[in-house]
Amino acid sequence: MEPIIFAYLGVAVMIILSGVGSAYGVTIAGSASVGALKKNSGGMGSYIALSALPSSQGIYGLVGFFMVQPFLVNGITMFNAAAIFGVSVAVGFVCLFSAIRQAQVCANGITAIGNGHNVFGTTMVLAVFPELYAILSLLVLILTTGALQNA
Repeated sequence: MEPIIFAYLGVAVMIILSGVGSAYGVTIAGSASVGALKKNSGGMGSYIALSALPSSQGIYGLVGFFMVQPFLVNGITMFNAAAIFGVSVAVGFVCLFSAIRQAQVCANGITAIGNGHNVFGTTMVLAVFPELYAILSLLVLILTTGALQNA
């Protein structure tokens, strides 16, 4: 397999998995919002804010693409292609699972707000924890591209 194809395959997996995770996560939280609206329509702003949180992992996949794009050239070495493939697949999977798990935290918070509990701030704080791992995976991608520049 040509190194450039190997690298692009990793980037494709990253984009697909991070996008699917965000779409799935937003759907989980959005569904909870629809249910909560039936009980408490006054919490719409909180529902929207919490429902949008899992969308950030899809953005991380896109940022990852822009970070590796300068290396996606015909003369790419197999070492660089393998590094891009590996880190891209890792970012994709971490974003996929963190978006889904973050959505579950958000959905529970949305349900609680719908039931009249004042847990918006607490839910926002707790929802940051799954996202932290997506951010860390993106940081590893950034550090990897920095290492590739110096190699």
